[in-house]
Amino acid sequence: MAWRIGVDIGGTFTDVALVEEGSGRIAIAKVLTTPEDFGAGVLAGLRQGLDEHGIAAAEVTLLSHATTVVTNALLEGKGAPAGFIATRGFRDVLELRRSARADLYDLFQDGPAVLIPRRHRFEITGRIDAQGQEVTPLAEEEMPALVAAIRAAGLRTLAVSLLFSFLNDAQERRLGALLREALPGVQVFLSCEVLPEIREYERASTTAVCATVGPLLEGYLARLQAATGALGLPRLHVMGSSGGVLDVAECLRMPAAAVESGPAAGVVAAALVGRQLGIGNILSFDMGGTTAKASVIADGEVAVTADYEVGGGTNSRRWIAGTGHPIRVPVVDLAEVSAGGGSIAWIDPGGALKVGPHSAGALPGPAAYGRGGTQPTVTDANVVLGYLDALLDGRLLIDRAAAASAIREHVAAPLGLPVQEAAARIVEVVNANMCDALRIVSVQRGHDPREFALMAFGGAGPVHAAALAEELAVPEVIVPPAPGAFSALGLVATDLRRDFARTLYASLEGVDPARIAAVLAGMEAEGTAMLAAAGVPPERRALLRGADCRYRRQAYELTVAMEDGPVTAATLATLAEGFHARHELTYGHANRREAVQLVNLRLTALGRQAPLALVQPMRPEAARQGRREVWFPGGARPCPVLWREGLAPGAAIPGPVVIEALESTTVVPPGWTARVAAQGFLRLARS
Repeated sequence: MAWRIGVDIGGTFTDVALVEEGSGRIAIAKVLTTPEDFGAGVLAGLRQGLDEHGIAAAEVTLLSHATTVVTNALLEGKGAPAGFIATRGFRDVLELRRSARADLYDLFQDGPAVLIPRRHRFEITGRIDAQGQEVTPLAEEEMPALVAAIRAAGLRTLAVSLLFSFLNDAQERRLGALLREALPGVQVFLSCEVLPEIREYERASTTAVCATVGPLLEGYLARLQAATGALGLPRLHVMGSSGGVLDVAECLRMPAAAVESGPAAGVVAAALVGRQLGIGNILSFDMGGTTAKASVIADGEVAVTADYEVGGGTNSRRWIAGTGHPIRVPVVDLAEVSAGGGSIAWIDPGGALKVGPHSAGALPGPAAYGRGGTQPTVTDANVVLGYLDALLDGRLLIDRAAAASAIREHVAAPLGLPVQEAAARIVEVVNANMCDALRIVSVQRGHDPREFALMAFGGAGPVHAAALAEELAVPEVIVPPAPGAFSALGLVATDLRRDFARTLYASLEGVDPARIAAVLAGMEAEGTAMLAAAGVPPERRALLRGADCRYRRQAYELTVAMEDGPVTAATLATLAEGFHARHELTYGHANRREAVQLVNLRLTALGRQAPLALVQPMRPEAARQGRREVWFPGGARPCPVLWREGLAPGAAIPGPVVIEALESTTVVPPGWTARVAAQGFLRLARS
């Protein structure tokens, strides 16, 4: 037998998914996250999964990991001491930013902290102009003083971003070579290697992010790879934010690509399940312990964006410009809100009930977990309402009295409400926040939620899914196998992936196709070399082309797929028509008489994995049936409680009913029916 393993670190639990390649059979291990040392939780989960399911390390063919090291370092401001080197006169580009503001009318707001302080930002003489021509030679005589200043500052890593290096990188590469020679113990990240694209601030910011988190990520992955190797497991792969895995070497060349790796894996798994069920339009909804994430899959395609900000702090909203540090790398298009099972409910000075952004996390966790938590959380509200009981098949006992006490003290008493009604209000508030995220990726992207199915996963997602579908008029909810470890499943179902980009300004009407073909050929050679170095055989390699286009008077672009084969005038005409169609879908209008401008060429290099079909076997002998009081709108009522693994394939189960499993609970409210699909999926629809 051959097995693939995915490990995802969440805010409360670390999930390990083990999938048998031939049958698609799923095995799950789940342990509490260890914030003091994330690697300890990963190793504990791996050992538990291998031991409990009788899997030998030699039987594992793929080990993939979604890491939070990059995101946490930026959120907490704990990156490595880094320096920044710019063209003379431009060292403050990281501080000047754009004019975007998170709140247009807040005169007292502070922007996110500058990644690299001014005392660690340096300049060097030399200039490339906007046409890529050298105007002023690089002043190599300034190097001794520059190197001495870097040594005196005790910097471990450097970001180099010179003006217009995306058009002509000769000066930047020469400076990088001199720095690497003079400072062998210092990591050097060049913007022409990290992001050879237009937009000075975004290019500088992405390079600075890589420099800030690079040493931390390298240390973490080195320790983890050594530990997993000692267990006899294969070499480690890391989930990238674009929806594909990278080997460790590629990840360390571009650390910013590891942002949002866990949420990206969940969306990839949702797309896999959609293909398996023959459903092209899916709203992916992932609610874990700290946050809830929403994404859209339209016609089977995962939405990816290059506009992303990270590290804006607990009050940031990742879809609002100006709340964090921009990174121009492909990222699965997510709307994320601070609405997880551990999100804390509180009363603001005006007497309004709020939920989040602060979370109880894994330690101390919700009050119901009995690990020292005293603040009321969404999980505590779900316990009081009867939705949740003992978790992990009884290995994590629930303290209902502690949950009720926390809600009574901090919410019910201040608002003058009974405890159960206060808990219901907490759930209403958090549901409203999550509906906002789902609207952002659907309605605001030009999609009608009524034409989509809601794929609900994460430890808490299936508890809230039917209520969200009711609010958005979504006709069906799908609860996949192992929803509480679903992102970990995505890690074993995705391809090896690396994205490349080059800026090329031209009008599609007048550009020589040979010029575009030459740039694409260079990127394709680079992508092929990466796949070969990763050990991907030729028959499993794929190179996908794309282009960033815009109308000439626009400031921002849309990415459009580009067909394979020789680049001809017909190829460019098809690309222009694809842009018009994408513009009309995104903005509601298009002008086919206006010329289309090419800005960037893109290439995605893929190492294809053998396809998987996920299966959750049903065992009628495992059937369990209980009963408890559960609150639904209108009041509490007796409700049957079933064990998911013991359900009969093809069964139709009318609500209200609670369906429990090892790692997640599904709530089917009155007026809804849950049907058990042959492969173990739950499909909820209005009765």
